[in-house]
Amino acid sequence: MEFTQKRTNLIAASLLLILAISQGIYSVLYSAEISFSRQVAWGLEALVFTLLVAFAGSSMVQAKYAQLGWSAIAFSAALNIVQVSVGLTLFSTFGKVAGTVEGAQPLIGGVVSLSFMIYYAAKLLLGLAALVFGLSFIAKGGKAIGSITALAGAVAMLANGILITFGRDGFLPSGVAGASGMIATLLLAICLFGLNRKQD
Repeated sequence: MEFTQKRTNLIAASLLLILAISQGIYSVLYSAEISFSRQVAWGLEALVFTLLVAFAGSSMVQAKYAQLGWSAIAFSAALNIVQVSVGLTLFSTFGKVAGTVEGAQPLIGGVVSLSFMIYYAAKLLLGLAALVFGLSFIAKGGKAIGSITALAGAVAMLANGILITFGRDGFLPSGVAGASGMIATLLLAICLFGLNRKQD
């Protein structure tokens, strides 16, 4: 099987859709306080992000337009690999240290803050990608989906930009950034499917 540009774009869009759905499920389980294996959930996300780096990167170098959008997706995926890796490897380790060593509590706080900073940056980039491809879809006649995707992308960029600038203790709840990023990712995937069909 040859990985043509069209097929590569389709796989990248599918990976984004998987991520949006999995993050939605994770959010519901977390909110409902239903226990689940974070190792498995985050590990699967890391696997999908790793594949997304390769496919979005390939689409970026093959693309004749919207290279900025593909670049944003690829680098967002790379940042998410780092963010998930921090969560999987350092949260429990530093949590144990903070629980047993007096005065070590700021350690876990610093690790969590680092993880969220990377998380916000990755979501901002996905927002940028949604904005770029939303505008591209509008130009190709998909005004409804394109407009909604571009708007969701702009909101995700603004929300995550605010949290990067002012921190989690600022005036904007962290959940707003996560939710806006998840919605932008879902619409981005739908938009990419539409753009891929228009290449026929």
